[in-house]
Amino acid sequence: MKIILTHEVSGLGAAGDVVDVKDGYARNYLVPRKLAIRWTKGGEKDVEQIRRARKIHEIQTIEQANQVKAQLEGVKVRLAVRSGDAGRLFGSVTPADIASAIKAAGGPEVDKRRIELGVPIKTLGAHETSVRLHPEVAAKVNIEVVAA
Repeated sequence: MKIILTHEVSGLGAAGDVVDVKDGYARNYLVPRKLAIRWTKGGEKDVEQIRRARKIHEIQTIEQANQVKAQLEGVKVRLAVRSGDAGRLFGSVTPADIASAIKAAGGPEVDKRRIELGVPIKTLGAHETSVRLHPEVAAKVNIEVVAA
């Protein structure tokens, strides 16, 4: 199935790209989560609009990405969450939680879709995540998860 990506999808493409994927992947995952729309001849006009919006929001140069990387790596992020007695969390820490904690700690505003968690954060303590700022630049952010 041919689709137009409306958001960046890791391993697939960036917003505005027209890609071929399996029908089930598009129908059950990408389209319901509003990460993509079905490709049509009329939808081809939307591609240019999506690309223009992407250019406005994304970091344009590697120099800008390195500046934001330096800001992110200099921020101490503490995230207070509910946990049980053994230090296990009720649920897990989401990329949206991390993005709001970075903003609250005085760091730059980060899109939650750019935060990459290797494994879900389900315990208290120090954790490291990666923020993909540019295709060639990723920042490492240290997060301290504490009990609320």
